[in-house]
Amino acid sequence: MAREFNFDGIVGPTHNYSGLSHGNVASTSHQHQVSHPRSAAQQGLEKMKANFEAGIAQAVLPPLQRPRLEFLRALGFAGSDHQLVQQIGKTDPVLLATSYSASNMWTANAATVSPSADTGDGKVHFTPANLNSTMHRAIEARSTEAILGFVFQDNKHFQVHSPLPASNSLADEGAANHTRLCNRYGEAGIEFFVYGRSALGASDLQPTRYPARQTLEACQAIARRHQLDQKNTVVAQQNPAAIDAGVFHNDVISVGNGNLLLCHEQAFVKQALVLDELREKFQHVCGGELLVAEIPDSMLSIEDAVSSYLFNSQLVTLKSDGMMLVCPSECESNSAAQRAIKYLTGDDFPIDDVRYMDLRQSMNNGGGPACLRLRVVLTDAEAAAIHPGVVFDERLYERLVEWVTENYRESLASDDLKDTSLLEESRNAIESLAGILEIPLEILTA
Repeated sequence: MAREFNFDGIVGPTHNYSGLSHGNVASTSHQHQVSHPRSAAQQGLEKMKANFEAGIAQAVLPPLQRPRLEFLRALGFAGSDHQLVQQIGKTDPVLLATSYSASNMWTANAATVSPSADTGDGKVHFTPANLNSTMHRAIEARSTEAILGFVFQDNKHFQVHSPLPASNSLADEGAANHTRLCNRYGEAGIEFFVYGRSALGASDLQPTRYPARQTLEACQAIARRHQLDQKNTVVAQQNPAAIDAGVFHNDVISVGNGNLLLCHEQAFVKQALVLDELREKFQHVCGGELLVAEIPDSMLSIEDAVSSYLFNSQLVTLKSDGMMLVCPSECESNSAAQRAIKYLTGDDFPIDDVRYMDLRQSMNNGGGPACLRLRVVLTDAEAAAIHPGVVFDERLYERLVEWVTENYRESLASDDLKDTSLLEESRNAIESLAGILEIPLEILTA
């Protein structure tokens, strides 16, 4: 038997709105607003708890130690830790904000994951994303590798690779540009990779306003690493016009689960051919029909898709084998999103339930329900081999709620990043969390 675990990122104590993510409309539009780290973390935990109570296998991934002082020292800054924060806060607040970023909360960008049913060696493969397109995220890659290497350390079952080389030609944003489709989780499936540009010029189609963050070459390298067969792999290019409209990752305009793919009609280049290939390979590898819900622009414009984050909902399988759509609360107030949801919950598709979650703090920074989780399909034996300290249950939920209450500030403004006491508060919080999750502190500070 196999289940899909959702590894949600715990929002870190330095959650702030620095607007560092060019192309992420929500991130830049809330730049320098006051954030609320405690509420952000609590909202994330409430989502985990609701999914857990719905019977979904749930686990957590910890925040990273911030500020990332090693990054600042590598840029030539010197002095004590407190002097470093004070100096850079005066001379280069953007660099300081970069070192304080809590963006690893969006674990859909942590890695690309291929389950053992798909890989040549029968192991679960992980490639941590290099996140090379943005500075504040690129500094996460090695730390993420260390954490995944600890959580999935049994090499009988797991292979945690290093991130791809830090090259613009191999820019990789993780599972936000990867979807897996199957009949049952423990059976072979179709791995669907989406890229924004080809570094070696295979396509001249490029966005003109915002950067394309995922390369074709990165997708191809990950498929080789994970020992995927061409027969169960599909690679498609994201529509450049969608990127320019704010669809910085594919999971802002498409989401799949089981035998169902939801996408906007303007999600991919040569979309009809892409969907035909997905259907044909699904039929050959998985057997049965791949259901595709292609939302027309007349029902939901790309602008409404971006503002509501409908496609960034979690699409999950319930114990009844029906599916549930876990939407951000913004979808409730968006009439176009409501039209699309009514269509998706009709008789043509197996979505039995829709739930709305208040994730406003994450949404304001450009991340919805799907951004906050990394999907990992595990057999019973593989699930038994992961580090037990990260597996979500009622007791862990209660301990994390207490930890957030004790360690997180109610609000955080841009100028607060210059406050050296925030550095100490963050360190103390991570040290305490290491004990709760039973993860060595050196892993969380790697």
